[in-house]
Amino acid sequence: MPAALRNTVDRLDKPSAYYLGKNKKRKYDRDRDEREERERTPEEPEDPLKDATTLYVGNLSFYTTEEQIHELFAKCGEIKRLVMGLDRFEKTPCGFCFVEYYNHQDALDCMKYIGGTKLDERIIRTDLDPGFQEGRQYGRGKSGGQVRDEYREEYDPGRGGQGRATILERQKEEEEYGKGR
Repeated sequence: MPAALRNTVDRLDKPSAYYLGKNKKRKYDRDRDEREERERTPEEPEDPLKDATTLYVGNLSFYTTEEQIHELFAKCGEIKRLVMGLDRFEKTPCGFCFVEYYNHQDALDCMKYIGGTKLDERIIRTDLDPGFQEGRQYGRGKSGGQVRDEYREEYDPGRGGQGRATILERQKEEEEYGKGR
């Protein structure tokens, strides 16, 4: 009978010598081991949208009313709060809003069923939002509205016509042309 055969290749289902040596507890440096342990197992970053109940609704017409939005979005669940996006200076609607529901599932249903539908002949966009905070209801553009409306070159009657920066640029060009420069 032959002697017991010994494999020359280590088994693949056991940890490597490097891994075992790296994880050995050393008596002389316990603090370093604890630091490494914390660094090795970083905590999962908390997802702010995991339980979000607020929706950002974009691409609204400037003429869409709160009642229209409430009527459409109430089909997915009970609305806790609705905040219209306003021009920072004129306090007129500027094409977005926040809809807050009582639970996360209603917000997800709304994204699924209402996102991409038409309201006032415009395809609306819905996204989960981490939560409304005071001050976010105002547009961030230089003229008070949304940034995307500042530089719009095409005419869009549902969003107030021409972009404000484009209008100012054309007026400046017309003045210079009129002066003969």
